[in-house]
Amino acid sequence: MNPILSQNLFLVKEHVGMFKAANNYDIYHPETNQIIMNCRENNLGFFTKVFRFTDYKRATPFNVEITTASGEKLITVRRGVAIFRSTVEVLDEKDRLVGTFKQKFFSIGGKFDILDKNEKPVATLQGKWTGWDFKFSHEGKQLAQVNKKWAGLGKEFFTSADNYALQIEEIVPDDSPLRQLILGAVMCIDMVLKE
Repeated sequence: MNPILSQNLFLVKEHVGMFKAANNYDIYHPETNQIIMNCRENNLGFFTKVFRFTDYKRATPFNVEITTASGEKLITVRRGVAIFRSTVEVLDEKDRLVGTFKQKFFSIGGKFDILDKNEKPVATLQGKWTGWDFKFSHEGKQLAQVNKKWAGLGKEFFTSADNYALQIEEIVPDDSPLRQLILGAVMCIDMVLKE
């Protein structure tokens, strides 16, 4: 696993555009405000692009590739068409399955079960319906948090509603595949729950 994933704080900024079908993000280092990762959805089909501008946007498939700033692939996050709930796959840099997310039915604010490649639960992602505050937890321990509050050096970064911070707790080992799953899940929050 790439050492860049061992960081504990990431600032995520969505590319905003008036007629934008693709979901694209940049991930910044919190102290330098330098782009350290890119998240791009490059290969959208014609019908997917069309449906992205309708009420069916949340049901459209996606395939987001997360790379280093120099273009080295880190993670792929993909989903087929979602009818009632989403099942999302996260693949490593060699396109091997790391794990999946399964959206819960009827959860207020949104909830995903995060499973490893053997379908074993490793975390739950739970959000509040009142805003942008999501927590990753497992067996009563918080593993990570995603929200729009940040008071560090990158404070000026938070001038848009499309920016947020991912804070991974120290208890998550630097080389754990859970880090890949957490980063992949952050992309899902925006595309599955908040669009």
